[in-house]
Amino acid sequence: MPVIEHKVEIGAAPEAVFGLISRVEDFALYSDSVEAVIPLGDDRYRWQVRALGMSMSFEVEVIERTPHERLSWRSVTGVRNRGSYQLTAVDGGTHITLTVEYSLKSRLMEKMVKKAATPLVRKLSDEIVGRVEQRLKEGT
Repeated sequence: MPVIEHKVEIGAAPEAVFGLISRVEDFALYSDSVEAVIPLGDDRYRWQVRALGMSMSFEVEVIERTPHERLSWRSVTGVRNRGSYQLTAVDGGTHITLTVEYSLKSRLMEKMVKKAATPLVRKLSDEIVGRVEQRLKEGT
């Protein structure tokens, strides 16, 4: 499976960061590309996103919630994928590693998608993490 990874640090404790990112349904507040995240029960969510001029809908399930350390998911519908946010305490804040793995039926297609998706995932991750950090600074 191809892997896209993005790392960033923010000036907030892992407990505070996890408190926001573990509320999956709130991700629509953190990115203009995420139109809605609808809870379906049993830690499953329907995401409605707009990227590269297209609207997409897919379902994921959270498969791990380790407080203050890790939030992981896998796809239920759409492109087969899984990912995680790994949080590590550092001086003055939290180091966040976003990892996304996906699988397509064609290796050539995987390479093409990775070339296009890597900058998109990094941009979205920066936007999401930036808004999480902003919310933490504002105390909301």
